[in-house]
Amino acid sequence: MTAVSPEHASVPTDRGEVTLLIARRVEPGHEAAFERWAKGILESAASFPGHLGYGLFRSSGGDAPWFLVHRFRDAEACRAWQESPERAAWFADCDGHYHTEIARRQLTGMETWFAKPGSTRPAPPRWKMTISATLAIYPISVAGSLLLLPHLTALPLLLSSAVVACVFNVLMTYVTMPAVSRLLRDWLTP
Repeated sequence: MTAVSPEHASVPTDRGEVTLLIARRVEPGHEAAFERWAKGILESAASFPGHLGYGLFRSSGGDAPWFLVHRFRDAEACRAWQESPERAAWFADCDGHYHTEIARRQLTGMETWFAKPGSTRPAPPRWKMTISATLAIYPISVAGSLLLLPHLTALPLLLSSAVVACVFNVLMTYVTMPAVSRLLRDWLTP
């Protein structure tokens, strides 16, 4: 069995960042050839405008897949890579690597907060993500109004708004969203 270039999955049309997660199964004994190929295709993608970074996650053993991750500035940058002759050339030159794509996910915006590492399950419906985000934002808003805003009244509006946005963003990303998505995991993705 040799690698097969998948049909181009539809790329989201929103203008935010796109994370492309690809799971590939590699036949035993062909891991080194696959790893060289994977590093090459990831580095090739990194040279494209709008590519923000990549990762390669080795199989945990047995039948577990390898994961390739690309981050793009937006859907157009992702589409440009997926439709590029460079990408097609990597798939045309992979005989003897014995790997097959088994899953692909494209995550945009808030979906990345709800993606379980190593999983290719679809994100929860947007209405569930909205409720979860509201539950995460609410305590930050209340605490910010009581504890932070009174200390920012002497600052110009643009500066105080920038401080509030930075603090809220850090708290959302590292504290409340991880906690809410953990607490609601069974409800979000039953």
